[in-house]
Amino acid sequence: MDNKSKLILDIQNLLNNHENISHTTINPNLLEYMDENTLKSIIGSLLDQKEILSNADIEWLEQFKKDN
Repeated sequence: MDNKSKLILDIQNLLNNHENISHTTINPNLLEYMDENTLKSIIGSLLDQKEILSNADIEWLEQFKKDN
């Protein structure tokens, strides 16, 4: 498997790692035209989004700690 294929698979795995989102498959032909830097950028954006969502979850959970 070449590096580009691994990046595409990583993107698909990150998308499927989000809660409340149904299983996602990506047609590799759609991403085939993107270069590796663009694919890495997509991965970075997905990781950033996941971190933001995790922080929001933590803040939400912290409010219950404060109420007790």
